[in-house]
Amino acid sequence: MFSSIHTMSINGMAVQEIQAETDLSEGGLPVFEMVGFLGSEVRESRERIRTALKNSGFLLPPRRITVNLSPADVRKSGTSFDLAVAASLLCAMGIIDQKELEDTVIAGELSLSGEVRRVNGILPMARKARDAGYKRFIVPKDNAMEGGAVEGIEVIGLSGLKQMVDYLTGSEKVESTVFSVEERLGNRSDTADDFSSIQGQAAVRRAMEVAVSGMHNIMMIGPPGSGKSMMAKCLPSILPPLSPEECLEISEIYSVSGLLGKDGLKTERPFISPHHTASAVSLSGGGKNARPGQISLAHRGVLFLDELPEFDRQTIEILRQPLEDRKICIARANGTYTFPADFLLATALNPCKCGYYPDRNRCTCSENEVHNYLSRISRPLLDRIDICVEAREVSFAELAHADRMPEPESSESIRGRVEDAVKIQKKRFEGSNLRFNADIRPSDIRKYCAIGVKEEHFMEKAFHKLGLSARAYHRILKCARTIADLDHKDKISTDHIAEAVGYRAIDRRYWGGAE
Repeated sequence: MFSSIHTMSINGMAVQEIQAETDLSEGGLPVFEMVGFLGSEVRESRERIRTALKNSGFLLPPRRITVNLSPADVRKSGTSFDLAVAASLLCAMGIIDQKELEDTVIAGELSLSGEVRRVNGILPMARKARDAGYKRFIVPKDNAMEGGAVEGIEVIGLSGLKQMVDYLTGSEKVESTVFSVEERLGNRSDTADDFSSIQGQAAVRRAMEVAVSGMHNIMMIGPPGSGKSMMAKCLPSILPPLSPEECLEISEIYSVSGLLGKDGLKTERPFISPHHTASAVSLSGGGKNARPGQISLAHRGVLFLDELPEFDRQTIEILRQPLEDRKICIARANGTYTFPADFLLATALNPCKCGYYPDRNRCTCSENEVHNYLSRISRPLLDRIDICVEAREVSFAELAHADRMPEPESSESIRGRVEDAVKIQKKRFEGSNLRFNADIRPSDIRKYCAIGVKEEHFMEKAFHKLGLSARAYHRILKCARTIADLDHKDKISTDHIAEAVGYRAIDRRYWGGAE
């Protein structure tokens, strides 16, 4: 007898429909073979499936059994095919009616006892299944919440192989898993550090507010102990809330990476802070079975690189493409993989090896040592950073007499202004694929960042004085657009441009003109 069951395969972030085909033949020696360009995990599943069926009360007949995972030119890896292959075998054996599974997709791993275990990538599989017109998706019970986030398809979470048979034969009723993404997003948790714990640093606070409002990349430079890392950790507390679509985008990445918990959704914007010893592959993603890297895990959130010059230069340079294209493409022998990488880059660094340049009373570095240290960061990468701000050293008075100082503004207060600016941008970009001012393409600068004659003259002077590139010019205008939004102004003024130019002037102070 022949049977065919629908399942899914994931390569990188791409999901492809797979057919688990089974044939039971009368002639020949009894043997169980699996074919179809299989990875080692899939080849090993033969014994898992055989034993899981036996321990669930279903013995394979003494016949020639051939299982094909089609199409045969697509490499299959992972353990998510186990349950579909078992269902295909049960259909071929006549235990399950295949008509019950015509509009159903099945995915899950089997243990030797017949337990159905969670697998990676259920969320993108569920979206693909819905878009392909399937009505039902049978998944491990531990994956049911992430599958249930997808509207338009019935998601059934099962804990065992025997339960699947009982459900499909009508012996047991199992409720589908459904919940509202919007309701989950409404329950925002405040686990991030709060800006109310930061004394002083008004300039950095303002720069971070501008950066988050328009999703502009930011660099903090200053001496050790000035609070750069602490302030970066406060960034999540002022990030704008996720939209339902952004929530699903992020959750898909974490689902494929195996980092999505039983809750089934990533409801907060991610904050990823890799150590400076991180390898290029860990940052970009890839590997034998391509998986998202740190920059993709930061999608729609913040990627914070502390002590930026301490990173290997080759590792840092990987950021150049995703900062421009909002995605990263990885070419391997078995194919090219594309991962989303639309993040806010936040960096922090000391101005030199000892950390105290340009204070010559404390700095022990020579001019050449300072230059060599800072030159680890290339000009093309600097051009992709919209905001550069100095974090000054906190004075003794600010620390010792904090109770006499004005109370620092809380993250909640700052977040209110950020959300207002985001609403303005949402209205501006309605009907387009843009979300934030930082996403504006050079071809759309005139449309969204128009300036008057006076402002244009000011920009011309700044362009020549600072030796700006075309990329830097566009980024200044986008940053000025965000500053105007925070000011609730429709038109960009000279003051808005002056503040944006000031954020570029600081990097010229340390790195000079173009290299």
